[in-house]
Amino acid sequence: MTGRGLKERVVADLSDLPMHGHGRASPTFWGTMAFMLLEGSGFALVIAVYFYLAGLAPQWPPAGALPDPGPGSWITLLLLVSLVPNLFVARWAGEGDLRKVRIGLVVMSVLGIAPLVLRIYEFPALKVMWDSNAYGSTLWLLLGLHTTHLATDVVDTLVLLAIMFTRHGDNRRRFGDVQDNALYWNFVALTWLPIYGCIYGISYL
Repeated sequence: MTGRGLKERVVADLSDLPMHGHGRASPTFWGTMAFMLLEGSGFALVIAVYFYLAGLAPQWPPAGALPDPGPGSWITLLLLVSLVPNLFVARWAGEGDLRKVRIGLVVMSVLGIAPLVLRIYEFPALKVMWDSNAYGSTLWLLLGLHTTHLATDVVDTLVLLAIMFTRHGDNRRRFGDVQDNALYWNFVALTWLPIYGCIYGISYL
């Protein structure tokens, strides 16, 4: 700084530091963690409402409203399988291996779109409409929330895939974005398990 009574003094030379960090060194990582905390709290609240209503209802689910677990079970299988290539994508991004990251994002795009296609069949498989009763409203809300998160991450994955095939792909910051996206996909896949348990497991107890 310059001015009356002030002298300019270099405290430290930070010019050699990287422009962008990975993992905990990235502000985007902490933003993603905050999103997961907020969205996870939303899922937890709806599940709490589900059990609260189940405790009040004389019969839960209402007669004739048992859901068909077929589409939901296939989605569960796909999401669990997707965790394996997702782990490799995050690792390859950390290593800065552009070719492998491209391949991994293609695989993750397919594994992300497939559950969305099956979700089209899962809503009718609930065998209850959202406005039929409290049971139907809760199920549709749970499924709708998870579908929104699933679709959001698929769009993010497709955008990153497109970027990786441009001149901006081989960039440290973009590799960090891929890692953050992989972290969020783990969240989307694993939060489905308690939702699946509520919709299908509790209904058949």
